[in-house]
Amino acid sequence: MVKKTTIYIASFLILLLINFFLLAKLTTKLDRETSIKRVLAEIEEENSLAKQFNYSNAPFVYGRLETETKLTDGRPANLKAFFRKHNSPLYDYANLIVEESDKNGFDYRLLPAIAMQESTLCRAIPFGSHNCWGWGIYGNNVIRFSSYDEAIRTVAAGIKKEYLDKGLTTASKIMAKYTPSSPNGSWAYAVNKFLRDLE
Repeated sequence: MVKKTTIYIASFLILLLINFFLLAKLTTKLDRETSIKRVLAEIEEENSLAKQFNYSNAPFVYGRLETETKLTDGRPANLKAFFRKHNSPLYDYANLIVEESDKNGFDYRLLPAIAMQESTLCRAIPFGSHNCWGWGIYGNNVIRFSSYDEAIRTVAAGIKKEYLDKGLTTASKIMAKYTPSSPNGSWAYAVNKFLRDLE
C-alpha cells in the first residue's frame, strides 16, 4: 500500500513539473510574441504613409495648396470617335452638336444618328449644301446651309419645334413625318441602330 502511494506521489510530482515546464515555455513564447508585435508596431508607425509623404522629394512650399477638380463631358469625345471611324466632316462639330442637343432638350446622339442614316455622316450630300440630315430635301427641292454650324443649329431647333414639341419622341414617330415613304420602318430601324452604336 505504501509502495502504491509513493508511485502516486511520484507521478503527481512528475506531472506537476511537466506542467510548470510547459507553463514556463508558454510564458516565454507569449513574451516573445508580445515583443515582436511591439517592434512591428513601432516600425509600422515610423513608416506610415503620412510620414512617408512628409519626406517626399517635392519642393517645400510655404502657404496653402489649392486644387481644382473639373468634371469633363465625355459625349463630344464619343462623337469624335464615331465621326473619325466614319471619316465624317462633322468631327470638328462634336461639341456644337452636344451643345445644341442640350439646348433643345434631346439626346445628343439623335443628330448624328439621323445624319448617318440620311447621308452616311455627310459623305453623300448635295454639293455645297452642308445638309447631312436630308432636312427639307425632297424631289428637286434642296435646302442649303452656308456651313455645318448653321445646319446643326437649324436642324436641332427644327427637330425640337417640329417633332419633339409635337409629341414625336421616338424614331418611329419621327419617321412618320420626317420620311413617311420609308419602307417597312427601315429608317427608324437604322436610326435606332446608330443610336445604340453611339452608346
